[in-house]
Amino acid sequence: MTVTRLVPGLLSPPRWAVRAAHAVALVTLPSGVWRLLLAAGFTAGYTGTGYEAMGFTGWGAVYVVGLGMAGELLALLTLGLVRPWGEVLPRWIPLVGGRRPDPRMVTVAAGLGAGVLTLGLAQFAFWWAFPHPDMTPGGNTLAGFLYLPLVAWGPLLAAVTLDYRRRRRRRRHRRVAGAGPVRPCRRTAHSACSRGQQHRAQAGFSPGGGGGSGTGDYSLAPDRP
Repeated sequence: MTVTRLVPGLLSPPRWAVRAAHAVALVTLPSGVWRLLLAAGFTAGYTGTGYEAMGFTGWGAVYVVGLGMAGELLALLTLGLVRPWGEVLPRWIPLVGGRRPDPRMVTVAAGLGAGVLTLGLAQFAFWWAFPHPDMTPGGNTLAGFLYLPLVAWGPLLAAVTLDYRRRRRRRRHRRVAGAGPVRPCRRTAHSACSRGQQHRAQAGFSPGGGGGSGTGDYSLAPDRP
């Protein structure tokens, strides 16, 4: 006989937050691909003299590639705010694998990062307001469009961080409001107990009697017989 148990879990992130987190991982791609072209030996909008002056060969190429990869990895970390691996770090990560990061530290780090990125990358919104004599006219226009998405990185990260903080606070408040263990009941074809628990889970009520908003704070998971 199968036993159904209400398992407490995190509030599910709203759809807009999930989309915003994925958008962060995309805004760094255009400029990252452009850097790869520069490291591969393409002038990619620079004049011949300008390309040589920028030093995109040798160690300069390594720096450009590393900068692009670091930016993309940092952007991908935003997904941890809306994905399970952000709650429990993957075990393959050295030293910290399998641990739960402190939500307060995550919120502070992400918030500071959002502020720094917003201030530091806002300059690309004014790319065409400044002369770039080391680039061709077409290259100057193209580079401006490739870097323009970076302006949205900071605001998107800030929005996802605020939602992460909101969900963590609501989870903590529900833990305080709800008390008492969850009683398992046997699930049968006409089990009123199971149906009652399922309705309460869908409505967002906590097992301890606290009300909810139906945001998916609990999920149904079958236990062993």
